[in-house]
Amino acid sequence: MASQKCLVKGSPAPGPVTNSQIRIYSMRFCPFAERTRLVLNAKGINYEVINIHLKNKPSWFLDKNPAGTVPVLETVQGQLICDSVITCEYLDEAFQDKKLFPADPFKKAQQKMLLEEFSKVIAVIYKIPIGKRKGEDTSADEEDLKGKFIKLNEVLVGRKTKFFGGDSVTMIDYLMWPWFERVDGFEVAQHLDAAPALKEWMKRMVEDPTVKATMFDSKTHKAFIKNYFDGNPNYDLGL
Repeated sequence: MASQKCLVKGSPAPGPVTNSQIRIYSMRFCPFAERTRLVLNAKGINYEVINIHLKNKPSWFLDKNPAGTVPVLETVQGQLICDSVITCEYLDEAFQDKKLFPADPFKKAQQKMLLEEFSKVIAVIYKIPIGKRKGEDTSADEEDLKGKFIKLNEVLVGRKTKFFGGDSVTMIDYLMWPWFERVDGFEVAQHLDAAPALKEWMKRMVEDPTVKATMFDSKTHKAFIKNYFDGNPNYDLGL
C-alpha cells in the first residue's frame, strides 16, 4: 500500500510492509520527514510512502506513534522508528550501502554537534513568520537568524570544503537542507546575503540528484507555508 494523498481519520489501516524494503509515514511538505526521504533516496533504498493528514490523523497512526508526528519508519518485521534524526541514523546503519555519516567517530561527532547548533536555527526560522503574523516586532529575531547564518558560513569557510562534511554530500547536509529549501517560503532568504559561502553551498545542494528528486520549488513551498500559517494547511497541494 502506498499513498500520495494524505490518509485521514477513518482511512483503513495499511497491512504489513511486503512490497518494499521499508515504509515511511510522511507528509509531503514536512521538512522533518523530508530529511528521512532524502536519506532513503540517497541510499537507494526501495521504500513506500504513506502520507498522513496531520490535522485529521487516522487512529491507527496514533497507535503506531502516539505523538502523532512524522516521519515514522515501519520495517518488514513491523518495527517502528520515530523522529527525523533517529530514522536517518537507523537507515544509515541498517542499510550499509553508501554510508552517509562518516566512519571516523570524531567526524561523526562533529556532524552531530553541528546538527545540535542547527536546531537553534530551525527554531528562529519558525519564530519569525509566526511573529510577523501576530504583528510583533521581529527585528531582534531576524538579526539572530542572520548571525546564525553567518556562523554556518564561517564553518564552511574554515573547513575549506564544498559541503559541511567534506567535498561530497554527507548526512549533515541532508539533515540541514530542508529548511534552506524553504527560505523563500519562510521569507528569510534576505538574511543569507551576509553568508556567501552558505549561498554557494545551497547552489551545490540544488544540483545534488537526491535533492532534485525530493524537493519542491519555492512557489509550491510559499503556497503551502501561507496556508499552514493561516491555519488551513493543504497537505494534498498540487495533487
